[in-house]
Amino acid sequence: MHEILTIQLGQRANYLATHFWNLQESYFTYNGEEESPVDHDVHFRPGVGADGGETYTPRTLIYDLKGAFGTLRKSNALYELAEDLAPGQGLWDGKEILQKLDPIPQSEYQKSLDQGTSVPQLSSETVRFWSDYNRVFYHPRSIIQLNDYELNSNIMPFEDWSLGEELFNDLDKEHDLLDRDVRPFAEECDQMRALQIFTGSDDAWGGFAAKYVDRLVDEYGKKAVLVWAIEDGKKAHQTIKLKHEINKARSMYAISPQATMYAPIMDPPTRLPATIHLHSRSEWYNSALISTAMETVTLPTRLRPYQHFESLLAGDDSIRRIFELQASISLPEGTDNGQDSKFEWPSRVESSEPGSSMAKSEFDLDFTYDKADREGSRIFNQLQVLRGDWPDDEAEAPPGEDLGMIRKMRLYSSDPMFHRVHTPLSYPILDSFPNDMLSVPTPGQKVNVIAALTASTRTAQRVKSLEAVAGRVVGVDERENLVNGLGEIRESYEAGWASDSDFDDE
Repeated sequence: MHEILTIQLGQRANYLATHFWNLQESYFTYNGEEESPVDHDVHFRPGVGADGGETYTPRTLIYDLKGAFGTLRKSNALYELAEDLAPGQGLWDGKEILQKLDPIPQSEYQKSLDQGTSVPQLSSETVRFWSDYNRVFYHPRSIIQLNDYELNSNIMPFEDWSLGEELFNDLDKEHDLLDRDVRPFAEECDQMRALQIFTGSDDAWGGFAAKYVDRLVDEYGKKAVLVWAIEDGKKAHQTIKLKHEINKARSMYAISPQATMYAPIMDPPTRLPATIHLHSRSEWYNSALISTAMETVTLPTRLRPYQHFESLLAGDDSIRRIFELQASISLPEGTDNGQDSKFEWPSRVESSEPGSSMAKSEFDLDFTYDKADREGSRIFNQLQVLRGDWPDDEAEAPPGEDLGMIRKMRLYSSDPMFHRVHTPLSYPILDSFPNDMLSVPTPGQKVNVIAALTASTRTAQRVKSLEAVAGRVVGVDERENLVNGLGEIRESYEAGWASDSDFDDE
């Protein structure tokens, strides 16, 4: 088994992760249907419900602020918490006065799911919280509300990076978060392979995530840490934008050197093709679009047979850990309804031969940097994942290829590392997905997606701009370490850079 434990930190992270879990739930097959190419045991955990029946819930921890969970509660149809049903007695013998907030009314979509009836069409107006379009049940231990701060508070906004650090330190000192939250899920795994983290990076959640990753690396140093660092891509006042840039710089400096993969994501991207219609103020729309790329590019981690996703990201020397997320979306060829034909799995993995140039920089969607930044950039390493129709523009890689030899030959010829994974499993458009965002008329249809994680010199350009902001704005006590640390990160993404290991004789 190669399980992955997911940790979700904050509102934007939970919007994206909810789409992710809805998609995983859609891959389940029932009643003698053909076995799915997705191994559900990677992300889901077996358990026992309140009635003694078997359950299957996401292996995840969901952190958010007070008021951010909407109608989602710890107790659900699978589990009922004893403490919710029978509050503790005997601690106070005096008169009790209970004060309760007015309950948030359940969305019509959730009511229909509970009743098993046809669900209504969602819209940006009817989705108030990420729980409004959630389709899965969670284990009660997965739901962790942080009551120190309230969602969208004007009095105590959860914006400053240092607030996240302080909150984590306070909670960890009081509870030991790894023992209380992480360890019960980790100990259920036969062979936990990785920790996947969704987090905001340009607000206080960046500081919270940095401390969390630091603790996780200390405790689970041999496990891969895959970080999706979500940034607010909407236009903002210059003062707010400057604060966001400093928070991004701190997150990149603190998290990326410790992570196996650190992927900054603009929410939403700055430029969109004409085929995509986005309500940029709706987090439901934005996260749905991001999910098409994020869920696609991680598909190899849960496909049968097991794919060595982390080694495909490693490149020549495992030094470059910051990746750009890019994608293109299209309708399946020759089909009216976009339905997949019979699965042809196992999927194929191929690597380009030295001297070839299969790595590409032209994608319809760029979730990490502005598309204009790619002029004259050089690609060091790229992993492409194709789902749906197989393109006829490239020949298959020769059988029995020696990945180590290919890497050496490509290193000496200064070619980029490149790997491509293909699966016929198209991206499903669910009823929890915005129905008018893509050029697909109705839910239940599927689209082809090409998604990529790319390490290139564009990261050096981005880090250089963060260095400049940090040098101007950050206080003296922090400035030297932050600027020097970002400078070291930038150097490894500049053209012509080489590590000492490149010259070692093997």
